[in-house]
Amino acid sequence: MKDLYKTSIQYLTGVGQSRAALFSKELNIHTLHDLLYYFPYKHIDRSRLYHINEIDGNMPYIQLKGRILSYETIGTGRKMRLVGHFSDGTGFIDLVWFQFGNYIQKKYKFNTDYIVFGKPTVFNGRINLAHPDIDEADDLTLSEIGLRPYYNTTERMKRANLNSNTIQKLIGNLFASLDGSVPETLPEAFIRQNHLIPLDKALHDIHFPKNPEELRQAEYRLKFEELFYIQLNLLRYSHARKKYSKGLRFPIVGQLFHDFYSQKLPFPLTEAQKRVIREMRADMNSGRQMNRLLQGDVGSGKTLVAMLTMLIAISNGYQACIMAPTEILAEQHFATISSMLRGLPVSVALLTGSIRGKKREPVLDGLLKGTVNILIATHAVLEDTVSFHALGLVVVDEQHRFGVAQRAKLWNKNEYLPHVLVMTATPIPRTLAMTLYGDLDVSVIDELPPGRKPVRTEHRYDRDKTPLFQFIRMQINEGRQAYIVYPLIKESEKIDLKNLEEGYKIIREVFPEFNISIVHGQMKPADKEREMQRFVTGETQIMVATTVIEVGVNVPNASVMIIENAERFGLSQLHQLRGRVGRGADQSYCILVTSFKLTDESRKRIEIMTRTNDGFEIAEADLKLRGPGDLEGTQQSGIAFDLHIANLARDGQLLGHVRTLAEQVLNDDPDESRPENAVFWQQLRRLKKENVNWSAIS
Repeated sequence: MKDLYKTSIQYLTGVGQSRAALFSKELNIHTLHDLLYYFPYKHIDRSRLYHINEIDGNMPYIQLKGRILSYETIGTGRKMRLVGHFSDGTGFIDLVWFQFGNYIQKKYKFNTDYIVFGKPTVFNGRINLAHPDIDEADDLTLSEIGLRPYYNTTERMKRANLNSNTIQKLIGNLFASLDGSVPETLPEAFIRQNHLIPLDKALHDIHFPKNPEELRQAEYRLKFEELFYIQLNLLRYSHARKKYSKGLRFPIVGQLFHDFYSQKLPFPLTEAQKRVIREMRADMNSGRQMNRLLQGDVGSGKTLVAMLTMLIAISNGYQACIMAPTEILAEQHFATISSMLRGLPVSVALLTGSIRGKKREPVLDGLLKGTVNILIATHAVLEDTVSFHALGLVVVDEQHRFGVAQRAKLWNKNEYLPHVLVMTATPIPRTLAMTLYGDLDVSVIDELPPGRKPVRTEHRYDRDKTPLFQFIRMQINEGRQAYIVYPLIKESEKIDLKNLEEGYKIIREVFPEFNISIVHGQMKPADKEREMQRFVTGETQIMVATTVIEVGVNVPNASVMIIENAERFGLSQLHQLRGRVGRGADQSYCILVTSFKLTDESRKRIEIMTRTNDGFEIAEADLKLRGPGDLEGTQQSGIAFDLHIANLARDGQLLGHVRTLAEQVLNDDPDESRPENAVFWQQLRRLKKENVNWSAIS
């Protein structure tokens, strides 16, 4: 029997060296196993024939049987197209090819019965099929085709005749060579208990289903297994860490905590904040390393919770460190925490890339001697020259901005593992959190501090800006500040967007009496920091910017967020931008400005934003609209969402089910010694060798 994991695809009948190289470069398919798990992106029912007189341009796909009566070349140059006039006796339809060669007319002849398949559209009052699938009727038995699979390919592959049909034939060759024997990857008893079909049948039926029920069962088995092994891997890692990774024990809360709580607390803690502190307190006194994810919407008070936790670490004789993704966010943390702790015997230091030479030396010396209690830092803390006396707690803010390897460098500065608190203001849907952070304990702050008013979000069209400008002027005259955000820096020829540079000129003309900052990603870091600081200090009243201000700008006095071309932003990004206002006690406003013409999806996003301020509801909606790979934060995190078949947006219930099953397997067999479970551990080892990226975050 062939070793599917090791046998190169080039040895499959119909492939060879040159096609194998294309598969490798274009689709990352190297072995027979890779091809077997290259699933169709859709299936279309090819068992039915339509008549031309019953179709219209709104139908998804149609299949006709008839003849090509004549060909006609229309247009010139790039607009030239070949039209085949096709009839089945009930009417006429046009078959259209763009950028065609002479092979079309040579291949498809007159007076021959063909079955054509494609998506109908209407052009100049006539129904046509562009680039249809065509087969000779005698070669096709419709009842045997059933559901036809369609595979994603690339232009390079299509030019080499490696289209969807060819891939289907190659997978057919692969099944013929396997003799129906594919090694099972789940124990037989487990398969029976969960009412799954065998793996070899599931793999065959995902590629060649005869009917929708076969396809449904195949999809369920393959999704089940994919999500199950992801959860088994994460939970196994988590169980092992809790069992073997001893943590520092912080037995006392300490006088610092009590003094701050009784004398300096800026506002009463919400019940959610109190609950989260209790959860972290229990972790840090358990004798195990804390690995906790703290989720909280913008403005929910995560920093205050983190600071109280750091005071516990200091009272137990250890240092604490906050890692922030940008210098401006680090500086804001430093200013906020230093101000709140003023009068208490706590030394707070700042370390960023800009702090060099003589300014850096006392910080490094204080860390090494232990006289610095709290360090607030950017990536600069990861440098080899930075050492701690006794690092006991690490707080990672906006963690998706730091790679796993970067965080590991900080842990390795210690002989022992510090407690870890990961904070994010990007609300993460439950299903995504179970995959992104499946090995972390999760805490959620789901209340805003007292006195915070929800941001009012309104939708305006860009036809008449006069009322909008009047509103901005009124807010600034009352002492507030405003953001105006644009999606682009330079004008694009392809899409008609208001660009930053043009917008900046207009804003200067409309508001000559105000000072205006401009910030975008192509500015030098020093210039960007200077412009941001001018806005932070109130020297400027309006900030014109791109999305670089999405994270790391905290200006409680800013009460207006204008987002131009809001239809071009994703939901999570809109929510993050909205979070820049509403950080003070005054009523704040977010105004989404769009063109009048909106797609259905854009209209849904705008409607969701104006209806709710709940970041978790917005994140769930974003996951459903866009999928996990496009969500803000996931691509920067180094997490690959290269799931073969499962979909985190649609398969949340299944994900929860398999996580429970994985937990049961680990609880019943903690030493992984039961013979009936050997298949589980064998398959996990195999998947790890295949470099499956499963986001083991520590």
